[in-house]
Amino acid sequence: MDGLDLLKAFREVAERGSFSRAARVLGTSKATVSKYVAQLEERFGVRLLNRSTRSVSLTDAGQLLLERSKPLMEMVELTQNELQAHAGRPQGRLRITAPHGFAQSAFPGILGEFMKTYPDVHVSLHLSNRVIDLVEEGVDIALRLGRIRDENLIVRRLRQMDLVLCAAPTYWARRGLPTTPDDMRRHDVLTYSLAEGGPHLPFEVDGKPYVVPVHSRMDANDAAPLIGAALAGLGAICVPAMMAQAHVERGALVPVLKEYMPRDLWLYAAYSQRRHNSAALRALLDFLETHGKTYEPPVLVEAPAAVAAKPAGRRKRQPMAA
Repeated sequence: MDGLDLLKAFREVAERGSFSRAARVLGTSKATVSKYVAQLEERFGVRLLNRSTRSVSLTDAGQLLLERSKPLMEMVELTQNELQAHAGRPQGRLRITAPHGFAQSAFPGILGEFMKTYPDVHVSLHLSNRVIDLVEEGVDIALRLGRIRDENLIVRRLRQMDLVLCAAPTYWARRGLPTTPDDMRRHDVLTYSLAEGGPHLPFEVDGKPYVVPVHSRMDANDAAPLIGAALAGLGAICVPAMMAQAHVERGALVPVLKEYMPRDLWLYAAYSQRRHNSAALRALLDFLETHGKTYEPPVLVEAPAAVAAKPAGRRKRQPMAA
C-alpha cells in the first residue's frame, strides 16, 4: 500500500477519534483502516494510537506524526489539484522544438493564435535542425518535416508538404532552364549538409522516388543561408515551399520541375507518450492539426520561358523510375 494512503488513513482516525468514522469518510471498511494504521506503525516501528473498546487516542509519537504530516498532506492535495487542472484545462509550460526554417513560415503566426486562445499556456520554443531525443531533453512535442522514420514516437500528420526547386531569374538566364530531373546534374545546387549520402536532389517519376546526384556549390544545415545564396544567383535550392514562398511571390526565386517534386513528405508533430498527456499538449496538437490543414500557401508559378536567355542544351531523355 502506498505510504500516502496509510498516512491519510492514520490522520482520519486521529482527527475523528474513531476507526468507524474514518472508514465512512474514506469509503472503506473499519478493518481496512485498522490494517492501514497497523502497517504504518510497523513501518515506523512505533505505536501511533492507543486503542480501547470505546476510544482511540494519540501516543506522543502519533501526535508528532500528526503535526509534522499536515504540511506534507496539504502540499500533496494542492499538487493533486494542480495536476488534475493540467489534465483538464490547458495551462502550464509546453516545450516545443522545430526546425530553424519555421521562423520564415506561417508557424509563428499559428503559434501566436494558439497562445491567444489559451492564455494560461506558456510556450518554450527551441529552434534546431538537430533531431533530438524528446524524453532525454524534456521536450513535449517536436515539429518536423520529411519522411516519418522513428517508430518509437507517436506521430500526428499535420499536412502534406510541397518542395520547391528554384533559383534566381539571373541564374536560370545564365545557365538555362532544366526540363527533366537529370538536367540538374549540370547545375550548381545549394544543398543541405544534414542530408544522408552525397549531394542529391529528390524527385518523383511515375510515382516512384528518383534521386539525382548533383554538384553542390554550397551546403548548410539550415535553409536560410541557402535561400540567401540562391537570391544572390549562386545556384538552385530545393526547400519546403513555405520557406521560399515569399521570394517566389515577388519573383526573386523562380520554381522549376514542379511536376517532379516528391509528394510523400509531411509536416508532422511527434511526441513520446500516447496516454496521460496534459490538456495543453492535447490542445496544441488539435490546434496544429486544424490550422495545418486549413493553411494554404500561394500557388507556385512555374518558371516562364522568358528567363531562359540561354538555351537549356540538348533535351535529355526523361528518366526511368528507379
